[in-house]
Amino acid sequence: MLNIPTQLKTLSLELPREIALQVTQKQFEALSAANRDLRLERTAEGELIVNPPTGGESGKRNFSLTGQLARWCEENEDLGEGFDSSTGFRLPNGATRSPDVSWVRLESWASLTLQQRKGFIPLCPDFVIELRSESDSLPKLQAKMQEYIDNGAKLGWLINPQNQQVEIYRAGRDVEVLENSTNLSGEEVLPGFILDLKRVF
Repeated sequence: MLNIPTQLKTLSLELPREIALQVTQKQFEALSAANRDLRLERTAEGELIVNPPTGGESGKRNFSLTGQLARWCEENEDLGEGFDSSTGFRLPNGATRSPDVSWVRLESWASLTLQQRKGFIPLCPDFVIELRSESDSLPKLQAKMQEYIDNGAKLGWLINPQNQQVEIYRAGRDVEVLENSTNLSGEEVLPGFILDLKRVF
């Protein structure tokens, strides 16, 4: 186990891919609080994941994804709340994940206390998007998408700009793979939301 002082102010992490650090939920929360400029995640097994900042192309694509969902959320604020990639969700299986883009239906958001809303949100989003960057492992992202579905997500998109491909994850259904699509529908989860993929691909 990694011993983390509760009063830790800063931490510089350089983790080779072959090294896995195990942290408790309490240690993870302390690390995250002390390193707000890092995007950290924790698996259900307690493994710490440090996600580096994205490059320009990924950042531009993610900005478009977030902006498009944000516009829909503003027009449909009575349906739920949207979140960007800096938001942590504590999933039912114990993992803490930060999707690139996510959305939670209003009933779930309203059921949380103010304290729960301020910390890592103790639920799984209803909708998630993961955008693959050039350095991302596709099998790991696919496993992460399945984890969201297994923990309660209704709809998820894994967007792979390198292949102009989208994998659609739905609760209770097989993964659907789309090639060279121009848009995606939010289906019944996000009624009326159409994602324009031109700026993403």
